[in-house]
Amino acid sequence: MIRLPQAGGGVREYAPRAEPLAVPPGGALTSRTVFSAAHVVADPYADTTPDSPAAVDWDATLAFRRHLWAHGLGVAEAMDTAQRGMGLDWAGAAELIRRSAAEAKAVGGRIACGVGTDQLSAPAELPTVRQAYEEQLALVEETGSQAILMASRALAAAASGPEDYLDLYGHLLRQASEPVVLHWLGPMFDPALEGYWGSADLDAATETFLEVISAHPDKVDGIKVSLLDARREVELRRRLPAGVRCYTGDDFHYPELIAGDEQGFSHALLGIFDPLAPLAAEAVRTLDTGDIAGFRKILDPTVALSRHLFAAPTRFYKTGVVLLAWLAGHQDHFTMVGGLQSARSLPHLARAYELADGLGLFPDPALAEARMRSLLTVHGVPR
Repeated sequence: MIRLPQAGGGVREYAPRAEPLAVPPGGALTSRTVFSAAHVVADPYADTTPDSPAAVDWDATLAFRRHLWAHGLGVAEAMDTAQRGMGLDWAGAAELIRRSAAEAKAVGGRIACGVGTDQLSAPAELPTVRQAYEEQLALVEETGSQAILMASRALAAAASGPEDYLDLYGHLLRQASEPVVLHWLGPMFDPALEGYWGSADLDAATETFLEVISAHPDKVDGIKVSLLDARREVELRRRLPAGVRCYTGDDFHYPELIAGDEQGFSHALLGIFDPLAPLAAEAVRTLDTGDIAGFRKILDPTVALSRHLFAAPTRFYKTGVVLLAWLAGHQDHFTMVGGLQSARSLPHLARAYELADGLGLFPDPALAEARMRSLLTVHGVPR
């Protein structure tokens, strides 16, 4: 038994699972294209402060990506799960992209990388925002990776209306050498993105977003939608031009959106698939056989954990993701870039452990329990 702190105060006893789920690595997934946005592993021995450039343990970071590829998932690199804009600056992201792209080539893994404007440290005019996007797009394409055009804080601040988004994205899409993924990240993930696409009215923003896509369907591989609104995603998905895919970024409703309906389905680009990689891969392989019920049977029970990790303030979900990577043995410590390991409460982390353990996510439950006990001890929880 292990004593876990509760949100309302006090502790309660929990009996950890004795055996993990046995989910061996497997080959490529066929019925859906599935990316996991991946976290970075901090260097715990670096003498840094929250304001310092990120100190990354490159060996552990790349080893985790090999874990994702081994299960048949693609890697969405240098996204918000990697603390992009929350501890990882552009210099660190550029190095991450270069290293991960080289590793992907070495192992035959699929990779797509985030393109943004985070090298800008001060408010900027639209031409400067465009140049920042161009610089990052060039780097990603030079590595041979697919580009994900991320939502930009600088663009949100500089744009005066929908026309500015249409003009800038049109320019970037014409310039891109290969089809890209357009990323719509909602303000629950980043408050600075409120009013993206030129309006705080999501219906109006959706029309601008669709106008960008319809003007350049040959340059848009797909869209990644992170609005945590399943109905809106389905409606948007049904209006996409032929050949343009929808990659769900909805960490609350992903099983139903990936399963789809008689009019279509979503592929996936999800931060929750970082800790869920083995189960997510097993579920999609089941779906590859046409077994929708079997897919839902595997994936539906994971939603409680995802909703917990992504609870408001949603942008701090990375803390739970890294906790679970440590407990699962993918890294040797619970230290994060920028000190973000402190961004969630101890009861929140304890509940994340309990939910993940219940799913059988830890390859070595005894190791996970021992590590959780050490964290609780540091925080003064009595044994």
